[in-house]
Amino acid sequence: MSRIESIVQDLMLLTPEGLESAADFVHRLRQIGLEERNALLRQTAGSLSPGEGAELASLIEDGCERVDEHSW
Repeated sequence: MSRIESIVQDLMLLTPEGLESAADFVHRLRQIGLEERNALLRQTAGSLSPGEGAELASLIEDGCERVDEHSW
C-alpha cells in the first residue's frame, strides 16, 4: 500500500470533526509551502541583470531545443 493510500484510509476513519481538523492541517501545510516558495522567489528576483537574463534565456533556448539521439 502506498503512503497516500494509507493516509486516505486513515482519513476515512475520522469523525467529521477529525476530518475538518485534518483538512485544516493539510491546508496550513500547503500554505506554508506556498509562502516559502514565494519568499525564495522574492529573494532571487532581480538577481540577474537584464543582459544576464537575456543571455541565460538564449542559452536555455539554444540548449533545450536540440534532441540528442544518442542520449537516453
